[in-house]
Amino acid sequence: MSAMLRIDPIPAFEDNYIWLLRQADGEGCAVVDPGDEEPVIRHLEQHGLKLEAVLVTHKHGDHVGGIAGLKARWPGARVFGPAHEAVRHLDRRLGEGDRLELANLELRFQVMEVPGHTEGHIAYHGHGLLFCGDTLFACGCGRVFSGTFEQLSDSLRRIAALPPQTAIYCAHEYTLDNIGFAKWVEPDNPALLRREAEERKKRAEGRPTLPSTLSLELDTNPFLRTAEPAVVAAARRWAGKPLDGHREVFRALRLWKDREYD
Repeated sequence: MSAMLRIDPIPAFEDNYIWLLRQADGEGCAVVDPGDEEPVIRHLEQHGLKLEAVLVTHKHGDHVGGIAGLKARWPGARVFGPAHEAVRHLDRRLGEGDRLELANLELRFQVMEVPGHTEGHIAYHGHGLLFCGDTLFACGCGRVFSGTFEQLSDSLRRIAALPPQTAIYCAHEYTLDNIGFAKWVEPDNPALLRREAEERKKRAEGRPTLPSTLSLELDTNPFLRTAEPAVVAAARRWAGKPLDGHREVFRALRLWKDREYD
């Protein structure tokens, strides 16, 4: 990541984060998944910033609801988002392998298609960062809405193959709740228990638990650990039947969380 790149969370609704990206010495900025324009406008005006780009990961209202208001305030801002979802106000539709270059902001991202939560969800990977919307959460993952369990399982495996030092910027402060379910799956995972203590301390101090790192997710997130014997055994116990491979283990974990934890 550029030493000059600043990434700030703008809280929205009850538990969303709208991520703001800018170079520390510039007034131009980009935001990711602005579900509400008001906190963004307030933050930018307070800090003398100008919106140049909006990056969207998927179609849900808590990620796109602020776009029209931001375009009204900054008509020159360009809006980028998924090619295969019905998102209004997009200036450029992006799909697998596309490159997004924001020269004024010195930002370059590779686009990954990561469907499952929705049918056309995308993520932005670059500078050692991943903006992944609701596909991967800290110690969890998104629900399956308009995509499929198989798609989301495959998308998470693609993310798991990125460099372990990748910083994970998801869109919700769900970490402690997700840790609770992860402890149902792996109650004896020492890395998970350490993580819980650290994340509780952050929240007690009023700090976000995000970003995470992929290496931390690989050690603690059951949805990325679908080949770990303890995770497989727990998923099999809940399902009451043998499970074959990542997809079946993932489906059992996701259904378990949907039906009994959330």
